[in-house]
Amino acid sequence: MPRRILTTSALPYVNGHIHLGHLVEYLQTDIWVRFQRLAGNRCVYVCADDTHGTATMIRARQEGRSEQEIIRDMAKAHQDDFAAFDIRFDHYGSTDSSSNQVLVNEFWAALRAAGRVVEKDVTQLFDPKAGTFLADRFVRGTCPNPACRSPDQPGDSCDKCGTTYSPTDLIDPVSTLSGAKPELRSARHYFVQLEPFHAFLDQWTQSGAVHPDIAKWLKNTFLADALRDWDVSRPAPYFGFEIPDAPGNYFYVWLDAPIGYIAATRDWCNATGEDYRRWWKDPSCEVHHFIGKDITYFHTLFWPAMLQTAGYALPKQVHIHGFLTVDGEKMSKSKGTFIRARTYLEHLDPAYLRYFYASKLTAKAEDIDLNLEEFAAKVNSDLIGKVVNLASRTARFIPALSAVYPDDGGLFAAGAAESAAIAQAYDEGDFNQAMRRIMALADRANEYVEKAAPWALKKSAATNPADAERLAQVCTVSLNLFRQLAGYLAPVLPRLADQAGTLLGRPIAAWSNADAPVVGVPVAGFARMLDRVDPAKVAAMVAGGRLEDPAPAKAAAATGSSTAPITVPAHEVELTVPLDEIETESDSAALRDEPLAAVIDFAAFSRVDLRVAEVLAAEDVPKAKKIIKLTLGLGGSERRTVFAGIKSAYKPEQLVGRLIVFVANLEPRKMSFGVSEGMALAAGLGEQEIFLLSPDTGAKPGMRIH
Repeated sequence: MPRRILTTSALPYVNGHIHLGHLVEYLQTDIWVRFQRLAGNRCVYVCADDTHGTATMIRARQEGRSEQEIIRDMAKAHQDDFAAFDIRFDHYGSTDSSSNQVLVNEFWAALRAAGRVVEKDVTQLFDPKAGTFLADRFVRGTCPNPACRSPDQPGDSCDKCGTTYSPTDLIDPVSTLSGAKPELRSARHYFVQLEPFHAFLDQWTQSGAVHPDIAKWLKNTFLADALRDWDVSRPAPYFGFEIPDAPGNYFYVWLDAPIGYIAATRDWCNATGEDYRRWWKDPSCEVHHFIGKDITYFHTLFWPAMLQTAGYALPKQVHIHGFLTVDGEKMSKSKGTFIRARTYLEHLDPAYLRYFYASKLTAKAEDIDLNLEEFAAKVNSDLIGKVVNLASRTARFIPALSAVYPDDGGLFAAGAAESAAIAQAYDEGDFNQAMRRIMALADRANEYVEKAAPWALKKSAATNPADAERLAQVCTVSLNLFRQLAGYLAPVLPRLADQAGTLLGRPIAAWSNADAPVVGVPVAGFARMLDRVDPAKVAAMVAGGRLEDPAPAKAAAATGSSTAPITVPAHEVELTVPLDEIETESDSAALRDEPLAAVIDFAAFSRVDLRVAEVLAAEDVPKAKKIIKLTLGLGGSERRTVFAGIKSAYKPEQLVGRLIVFVANLEPRKMSFGVSEGMALAAGLGEQEIFLLSPDTGAKPGMRIH
């Protein structure tokens, strides 16, 4: 029986243009959806722009426009980019829509009725000139450490002495937004209690809804301790939906954004005469989310809790992918590797990127690298040299396919026998495995053509009837093998599949089309299908990347509480630094809260000795409210003592045995409670938002990080 599937991608943030990092997810989702449709399943794909938050409000102020004007313009830009990459949505909406507001209020009422909402006063610094509360990184002042007193230090820790503190501890604090002296103000915030959902989330995350690696990570991090309350409100000024029963307070963007999935579905249903409840409240319908690993905890903890409370179906599967690097490094504007979708399209065929990403994507949340040399070589070898080559070398030689399919030594049958395995790989999101199997078939097909040498048969066919018949047979086999491969590649390369259908007058409309050969049909005039990747065009694309600004505007402030109520041990599965924190995800909260630092040269970076270390012991430092003393092992007998300002996010007993990353060649620093011989690395804005970095599986204590 055909499956009924509702599919979503994470909503792109309205404050940034689509770039190659974003496209990993949208191409992954589009490929999966196209496969499901070819397999005969009813699969609907919806998305929307994520519109709310401080960044949109600040940008509107800077540009002298309304938020709605920005939303309108960016919606068109996003959809134009997606369409050019053959990403096809059934509906593309906006989280600022009236339909989303209705649903957000419905969810809020359900949370209220269930007794899951609590109110707390949160005290933090406020910029009276900018009229907004300040996150730690938007406050600077003099270090409060009597032994230091360094000026112009950030709001959570001193760059000079390493002391950690609250922004309220700074001497003569100043807002980086306006230069004004901040005031200490208290504001009422609204929280959703998550601990009552603990047992439910334990069960759901282990039910197969996420990859086993993700399930294990969740169990060992978030779900290992009591779940803290989730702050779901922001005081004015804030661009978003006002909370109905709390005037002057607005829903935090992460509450209304995922509800946008349902709103987009509802809008599509209203346009097509469907009932949205058949997609979101019917257990026979499968809901599949595709997301990046940096937002795992939102989609596997907060979102399921909200859905259960409001009476909606839980996701059947949350597919989580890793981040993108380019040539082994973080995407970089200065190097031209922070490339917008539009810049790519000005130089290269979108089919190239669709195939390359498919060849790299697996079912795991693994990072993928867009090595530009490999990119060109793989596309030229696989798509041009193996697949298109089968048609280009034979289609011109015959006017029609043979009336009976010739003996091909079992090649077509062997290809048909691979159908189930390739389909399973697509369905499980293991596109890398699917591409490997398809290219193995392409290799066999090319061996057949090379051995049969139709170009030689063509020379003698006019005078030798036997060679003419043999030529027709070889070309019939070659073109059928090409069509079979194009059918298997149709989810990835829909335009190539259309061209294959046109060539033989038989559209590729179903997965089963690869099961039987086509015979006796005319062969249309061969039209060029794909060109080889031109290295000069790749270079031009990189040059274009150096000229563009990664985002239309950067947020100047964050209005959220500086004491985030949820302990977040890491943004992602392997606890690596999320790409969106460092230059590639202009739609993430990280860049909105903490802008990028100035560029340094490689020589400066190479002087920093980063090492893997094992936490052998961890203990509280009674004299310091934020410090944990770590005893680190570097392998053998080498030991280091490091004082880390992470007590607000971690308990000492959670750290013993864990591998972390630390700076090994910092000059030892004497503190009132001891000497620190390095610095543990962590992401986040401070307080509970501290995420220790750990290496991937296989790393050993003492290894240097390059």
